[in-house]
Amino acid sequence: MKALADISRAPRAPWLRRACLGLACAGLAALLSGCAGPQVRDYAREQPALDLRAYLDGPLTAHGMFTDRSGKVVKRFTVHMTGRWQGDEGQLDEHFVYSDGTEQRRVWHLRHLGDGRYSGRADDVVGEARGEGAGNAFRWRYTLALPVDGRVWNVDMDDWMFLMDGRHMLNRTTMRKFGIHLGDVTLAFVKE
Repeated sequence: MKALADISRAPRAPWLRRACLGLACAGLAALLSGCAGPQVRDYAREQPALDLRAYLDGPLTAHGMFTDRSGKVVKRFTVHMTGRWQGDEGQLDEHFVYSDGTEQRRVWHLRHLGDGRYSGRADDVVGEARGEGAGNAFRWRYTLALPVDGRVWNVDMDDWMFLMDGRHMLNRTTMRKFGIHLGDVTLAFVKE
């Protein structure tokens, strides 16, 4: 017992402290990587399979709401959309009508890149949206230039879509700025 007590009180070499710190960091990284969240490939076996080109072709309607970070519903809206595809190039024309009476239009220019991957551009999207799908799931990531109280905020959007059946799709989007959760958008799509 005395030998153990002597070892615990002995001055530690700097290399031993660095080694212990390195092991602690590696353990923390392993713990955090387990909390990384779902990946699109996690849904590869889920059915029905979502073919984004087929689903976003023709007229669609979606009903949605924006909730702030506390979960309070801030705004509700309806979106009337029309999608058109020619080969791997598509356009999705969205018309938003919000609960406060305001309206908005967004036109997406989409491209199928193969292997379930897509890119997209719109006037209020900063740079290019990148997406990938597997099984019944699709995930878009992009930065949206969002007008708020006379200013424009660049907000990171993490957008998940899940096909429920041939006509219905659910969409959940998390909005962040500087890594801080601002709120969520929830949508229910119906293919007409």
